[in-house]
Amino acid sequence: MLLALAATAATAQQPPLAPPERPPAAYWTDAWRGWHFYEAPPLEPELEQEDPPTAPRAGASAPQRPAELIDFERMQRALEDSRNIAIMRPTEDNVRRYMELEMQVVGRASYFADVAQRVAWATPSLDPTLHGRPVNATALDVFERQQQTERASTVAALGRDHVLFFFYRSDCPYCHAFAPILKAFEARYGVQVVAIGLDGGLLPSFPQARQDNGIATALQVSQVPAVFLAQPASGTITPIGFGVLSESQLLERITIVTSPQSQALLPGAVRQLVLP
Repeated sequence: MLLALAATAATAQQPPLAPPERPPAAYWTDAWRGWHFYEAPPLEPELEQEDPPTAPRAGASAPQRPAELIDFERMQRALEDSRNIAIMRPTEDNVRRYMELEMQVVGRASYFADVAQRVAWATPSLDPTLHGRPVNATALDVFERQQQTERASTVAALGRDHVLFFFYRSDCPYCHAFAPILKAFEARYGVQVVAIGLDGGLLPSFPQARQDNGIATALQVSQVPAVFLAQPASGTITPIGFGVLSESQLLERITIVTSPQSQALLPGAVRQLVLP
């Protein structure tokens, strides 16, 4: 009973709840304002604005560009601008300004070339004179002799199962000049040369030459002298060259076209051939 009386007393002491707020009535519902009175509608409640993005902390800032790149771009832009100005208005001052800037750029490039050369001299892997064909006369002579020996060994090995087809005409002066070279090449490296005449004539160096049976047409031989490397066992043929070639050129070309790298890059150079 005492608890019930205390609860009743506490309820009586609480203030009455306020009635819920009504939305403001539209102005045209008020008769005292009249039908022709204009009043702007109430403003919509403003949305809460998002907080602006916070600036990155000093420790998380983006890495700065090297000062050398900034200086290079400034120099490049100044040179380009001075050149354009000198072209559009070629006064002595404008042209002189451009030439002065250009001399500065050339000087920097020359200094860079000197430093790069010294670095190459001190680093064998970066020295271009130690890779590929030498530039020194003495080293070049050694390099060419070494290549000649390697190519001669390669061609001699090919002579065991390869032949050279030599297409000619008896009225061709270049064919007459090229025939002795091929004959000496055959004797030195052991690669058989099969001479094929296109007009029925013979050459002094190849009195036992064969006559064309249609193979020249199949290989699209339109110019003589022409040399092809053939492998009878596989029935394939590869063009070596047209015109008069020296012994060193024959060695170089035969070595190159028979290398695995060349055959992989130019598979179309090898053709199927029906040997006569």
